[in-house]
Amino acid sequence: RTTIMELEFERDTIACWETVADTTLCQEETLESIVPDACPDILRIIDVCGQAVLTGKQAREGAAVVNGAVRAVILYQPEDGTGLRRMEVSLPFTCQTEAPGLTAQGFVAASPRLRCAEARMLNPRKVLLRVDLAVDVTACQPKERPVCCAVANPEANGICQRQYQVEDYQLSSVQEKPFTFSERIRFQSGAAEGAQVLAAWAQPLCTESRLIGSKLIFKGTVELQLLIQEPGGGQTASQESLPFSQVLEMEGSGEDTDCQVSAVVTEFQWHPWEEDPRELEVTLELLAQAQVHSRRPVRLLQDLYSTGWRMDVDRELQELCRLEDASVRTQSVRELLETGEAVRSVVESRLSLGQVRQSREGDELVLAADAFVTVLYLDENEQVQCVKKSLTAACRVNCSEAAKCTCRCSAPGEVFAAPAAGGVEVRFQTEFHCMLTVKSVVPCVCSAQFGEARGSGEPARPSVVLRLAGPGEGLWDIAKSYGTTIEQIVQANELESEETPLGKMLLIPRVR
Repeated sequence: RTTIMELEFERDTIACWETVADTTLCQEETLESIVPDACPDILRIIDVCGQAVLTGKQAREGAAVVNGAVRAVILYQPEDGTGLRRMEVSLPFTCQTEAPGLTAQGFVAASPRLRCAEARMLNPRKVLLRVDLAVDVTACQPKERPVCCAVANPEANGICQRQYQVEDYQLSSVQEKPFTFSERIRFQSGAAEGAQVLAAWAQPLCTESRLIGSKLIFKGTVELQLLIQEPGGGQTASQESLPFSQVLEMEGSGEDTDCQVSAVVTEFQWHPWEEDPRELEVTLELLAQAQVHSRRPVRLLQDLYSTGWRMDVDRELQELCRLEDASVRTQSVRELLETGEAVRSVVESRLSLGQVRQSREGDELVLAADAFVTVLYLDENEQVQCVKKSLTAACRVNCSEAAKCTCRCSAPGEVFAAPAAGGVEVRFQTEFHCMLTVKSVVPCVCSAQFGEARGSGEPARPSVVLRLAGPGEGLWDIAKSYGTTIEQIVQANELESEETPLGKMLLIPRVR
């Protein structure tokens, strides 16, 4: 009876996070709403603006769920024709995406934004509101991958092993942190006493992040836009940059890392300061969501054999990832928004972005994002009008067919708008944040057992064999086939390296 002996290995565990979903969900929400009693009747609706906030997110079995709300402001001209009036409406929303392999122990990052909104007057006291949402969702699941690194005590059993060192680019850590800050903003000098804020919306941007030990330090600004109505009925726009800086504890990250931090609004409140009505108190609740990618060296056991024993070797496939490129590509967009009438002046302009679409043209990926532009302007009769248009921002990226591109698009600067012949000319810049990764599958040893002794039950073999190397055959393959070692083949043939000589007869000695 043959006793099967298991071989002992040095093993390692690769602990990381696997991205099981990375998508942008787009959906519409509608709501009928009654004009509050304190507000006058509607003559005509001018515009709808607002803020999308994140209220919750859950990792479930096979799905990621995101909850939020749109705080929409309907701007309208009342029947008495004096200035603009505001009507605020809140629309809750829920969206869900499939995430195979996700469990309650997973992590979900989400970032909702309002792409565009519109309202239709059903009667002077009732409106139908429609909002178009985009929600970026990334779901990650913790994963541990055991790997065989080497044979323990290989000399004892005449083990020859083949290893290689590789670098695995992995999502090593995810974390989030809620934080709150408040600011007092003084209206710009042009605003008169008694000015009223018609609408306000905030866009947080993380501009800098670095990992020092286990502490992730990140900085950014909240770009706050205000639409202000003067006591005389005129409208002006104001933009403020509110800086923030935070520290986030990250675990499991290596030294060679790439940090990605996003911040989303979870609550946004503003009201005039009691002591000075020309100042505005702004309170923001934000959620920072961080992902850290690391380059981790991994040692894998690719193959093995024994010079004294036949062996049964079990193998498994290990998936490895390599970073091909990480870059930010800036694109400028310039477009005319046709109004069909003369534009006296621009009151306010804003921009929101949709999902990023990908298509391939040869060796290039074409990345395109929808940009929704809204401009409020005064016509020749000093009446406030609104023009909206969906534009496309695009860029090209050299990308091999084996690579996967993960991309997010942002528009960090202002939208410049000015009257032009036929309408309003707008200019803005977008940034495509691209990460290209290539995955490969490598067969590796996961277990092995000793079998019979080499030569047992076989006819006697000559002590030396003379042969040519076959096409693509290396010294490792020859040594493994004959139960000898590469070192003995190199010594017997007086080779200068372990490269297989072409067209040369090789002496294959038996192991001694």
